[in-house]
This record gives sequence, structure tokens and C-alpha cells, in this order.
Amino acid sequence: MMIIKTNEQVELMRQSALLVSKTLSEIAKDLKAGITTLSIDKKIGEFVRDHHAVPSFLDYRGYPFNACISVNDVVVHGFPNKNELQEGDIVTIDIGVILNGWHGDHAYTFAIGEPAEDVKQLIRVTKESLYKGIEKAIAGNYTGDIAFAIQEHTEKKHGYGVVRELVGHGLGRNLHEDPQVPNYGKRGSGKKLKEGLVLAIEPMINLGKREVYTEEDGWTVRTKDGKPSVHFEHDVCVRKVKADILSDYSIIEKEEKNNPNLFAASKAVVSYP
Repeated sequence: MMIIKTNEQVELMRQSALLVSKTLSEIAKDLKAGITTLSIDKKIGEFVRDHHAVPSFLDYRGYPFNACISVNDVVVHGFPNKNELQEGDIVTIDIGVILNGWHGDHAYTFAIGEPAEDVKQLIRVTKESLYKGIEKAIAGNYTGDIAFAIQEHTEKKHGYGVVRELVGHGLGRNLHEDPQVPNYGKRGSGKKLKEGLVLAIEPMINLGKREVYTEEDGWTVRTKDGKPSVHFEHDVCVRKVKADILSDYSIIEKEEKNNPNLFAASKAVVSYP
């Protein structure tokens, strides 16, 4: 069942989403080759708690860390560890928080140093596809309209692999609510969108083929061909004319541009109108 939020509830969710954005922007200041994803996870947990919230991924269905930190061919749900990030790595940081009883949940893919040109293009295109999907998150449309827009831009236009096994979702007092929001599909299919519905829209796009597998830890999802994967995610409220993005990439992009150790993917992306 889809749960429609009141305007007051949406504003509370905006606070949760913005805390995730602030956490990601704080992490962006320090990202560089030589640091470990475990140290990043520790800082995330401390920052979230210092802002009177709880990391919502920790202990969720047994997940043992504050955040999901996925490097290179890890699509999602990567376990933070003691391995040091290297020049050319891409790292997706996916964070969830509970603030005042409401969830915020979104992700951003960073590139350490100067990644390969095909990886730069994958980052740009995946980020663009997120906004293509968001443009369709208006009342009266369907989840399939969002899915088609993302697939059209990534798979059909650029030949990338669109992951099928993992999807976006509704968001609210629960981390995962109806409806599911795939990144592939047909226009006019799926659930009809209603004003006040809050969605986590999150394209997960592979440089190579779409097939993935889950490691023995039961969480870490990797590409089968070992090629990189990129993941961007925004929290969005469905409205009648134009979707309302509750999270804020601009503060993340600012720190990304200011950090000389990062490739600033944001420079190639047109902002959401």
C-alpha cells in the first residue's frame, strides 16, 4: 500500500533527507586515495549521531555498518573495510538516517583522482539519468514512466547495463515502502503516482552487462563481468506539476569541486530545472 504524506510530513522528511546530504558533503571534504572505507563509515556514524539522528542502515535486517560503501564493481551494499582507496577508484556512499521518526536515504558516487574516460562518462550519464527519471515523478504518471526514462538514457542511448535485481522504493516512516521503482520498464506501466508520495529514485548502472551476483556475506552485490557500476539516488516527493527533490546535491557538489583529490562529475550535468 502506498502511503501519501501530508505537507507537514514531507517537510519533516526534507529535514531527514538534508541531513543525509550534509553527511555526504562532509565526507566529500576528506575523500582521497589512502583512506579506508571503514574510517569513512565511522565518521558517518559520528556525524549522524552528532545531529541527533540514527543511522538507519545499522542493524537493518542484520546489516552491520552505518552506511553502504561500494567500490568499483560493487553495485550496492558494500561492506566498509580496511582496504585503502586507490587513485582511479569510484566509490558510492549510500546513507540512511532516521530523524524525528522519518527516514532520509540517498547515495552519491565519487571518483578518486582521475578515473578512466569510460568511467567518467558512466558517472555523467548515470547522474543525468537520475534527473531524467525525476522529471517523470509527477502525479498522474506511473512508476514505469520513471523507469523508462532512466533505461532510455542509459541502456538504449549509451549501451550500459541497467541492473534489474535492485530497485528504488517508497520512503517514509519505514526505510522501504511501496511502490517499487525499477530503472527499466515501459511507459504507462506499474503504479500510478499520487501527489504526496515520497520516493527514493536510484539508478544503478553498469559499465558492462547488467548481470550481478551477491557475495557469501549476503549483502555485497557485484557486477558479474567485474566492470564498474555507478549509483546515484535522490529523495523525491511527487507533485502535480514538478517533482520536489527533498535531498540536496548542490552542497555535495560544492565540496566535490573544492576537493582536488576528486573528479567533479557535477560539472558535466545540467541541474534539475
